[in-house]
Amino acid sequence: MRISRLRAIARKEWIQLRRDPRSMILAFALPLILLVFFGYAITWDVDDIGIALVDHDRTPTSRQLAETLVASGLFTIAAHPDTEREADHLLTRGQVKGIVVVPAGFTAELTGGRAARLQMLVDGSDANTATIALNYAEAIVSRFARGVLLQGRRVELPVEADTRIWYNPTLASRNMIVPGLIAVIMSIIAAMLTALTIAREWERGTMEQLASTPVTRLEVVLGKLLPYLAIGLFDVAVTVTAGMLLFGTPLNGSTVELAGFTLLFLTGALGLGIFISAAVKSQVLATQIAMVATYLPAVLLSGFLFDIASMPPVLRGFTYLIPARYFVTVTRGIFLKGVGLEVLWPQALFMAGFAVVGLALATRAFRKEIDA
Repeated sequence: MRISRLRAIARKEWIQLRRDPRSMILAFALPLILLVFFGYAITWDVDDIGIALVDHDRTPTSRQLAETLVASGLFTIAAHPDTEREADHLLTRGQVKGIVVVPAGFTAELTGGRAARLQMLVDGSDANTATIALNYAEAIVSRFARGVLLQGRRVELPVEADTRIWYNPTLASRNMIVPGLIAVIMSIIAAMLTALTIAREWERGTMEQLASTPVTRLEVVLGKLLPYLAIGLFDVAVTVTAGMLLFGTPLNGSTVELAGFTLLFLTGALGLGIFISAAVKSQVLATQIAMVATYLPAVLLSGFLFDIASMPPVLRGFTYLIPARYFVTVTRGIFLKGVGLEVLWPQALFMAGFAVVGLALATRAFRKEIDA
């Protein structure tokens, strides 16, 4: 391999890229646009849950319970229907997410030291919101009932749990989504960028000129990969900065280690794109295949949206073939836990193997021979 020929191929690829406005937008603008769009769109935080309150007790205590729910900042009382039937109508039409029914005699049961029943109905068609709303409501109602019974007195409980949340103390979903989103976006963009390289040579008729030169197949693949590697690193730097400034996501780990892991991941992803481009020789077809091969697996099987441990064993095994799985773990580990190679070395090994396989496939698929 000769460095001068490698540099010449890389320079030629950069000149071709600059002449293509669509590729420039794809390379420099799309990652940031996708991060901002999906960063704001995807959230698992549940607050401002609208409920309908059916108060049959109509006492100061029941009104105090309603005020406690609203004061938590998690619930808003959107309606005060007189009957459960009216409340059910609101729930069915989606005007409220839940119903709280305070039965007659609620205060008497509570202050009398007996079990006071309180009913909460939630919309199970949105299982995530329903589960969170139930947990919130149970905690708020339990604290309210304890306050009514104790009437300001303090009681030392025999067991007191001291709970702490590490790495994401506020449990803000954006802190988890943004690092994973950077990994998913770069997985898609990297493959799509290089999916055009070889195919573009064939479609523009410049492959004959390339085939007449003494460059080797590996020099062509590496030369075409180098500009996009630099662009990918630039994109990751921009999206990481945007994630910190726009979404307040903390970067607790080392930026140098993040750059090293990114280099491994991008080499494999870009190699995959060149392999697709060399195999199909059509820009449109290569782009479509790159999108299908990276988008759905990166979103669904990388652990970005769904917990891999909860997947069926067959799918769980298949996720080991998805490079984005390792990069999602890396970005979350460096962003939130502040860990580095001492913890993430298995992911580094898998991504290094993926990079070698990607380059080998691209080199093997690329042919300098011109069909007669």
